Amino acid sequence: MIKIGLLSDTHGWWDDKYEKYFGECDEIWHAGDIGSETLAHDLAGIRPLRAVYGNIDGYPLRRQFPLIAQFNVEDINVLMTHIGGYPGRYDPSIRAKLYAAKPQLFISGHSHILKVMFDKSLHCLHINPGAAGISGFQQVRTLVRFVIDKTEIKDLEVIELGSRKPE
Repeated sequence: MIKIGLLSDTHGWWDDKYEKYFGECDEIWHAGDIGSETLAHDLAGIRPLRAVYGNIDGYPLRRQFPLIAQFNVEDINVLMTHIGGYPGRYDPSIRAKLYAAKPQLFISGHSHILKVMFDKSLHCLHINPGAAGISGFQQVRTLVRFVIDKTEIKDLEVIELGSRKPE
């Protein structure tokens, strides 16, 4: 059993609440638009970090993280990228890979819209954790925690970090 802390679209914005909510996780996953090497380093200082780069991330982050990550956790095949769309409206840049890989869990960011949906055609759970940073149009910053236990994805929590406007 492994507990995951998931966020996206930080755009370089650090919030001490990341430590609070991810401190008890086994891994942190970042679905792109990290925004700075410092932020990636600081997240990795809390727990091991898996990440993909996003469209705003520069060369140093693109060298450190892939555009698309495919990996297994417990008995779950995971596919993660920044620009992915969602069930019924997958982005053309990932659609073929998604249908070929047939993951049980597909994670993307980019839209700044929190979305958790099950794709019946792929038998796949899609999670977009929304945006944890202050850049963008979202009114509330969010992140997600969940547990992977063998073949089960469970105990999913949506955590609101507060307003997009710095406190």
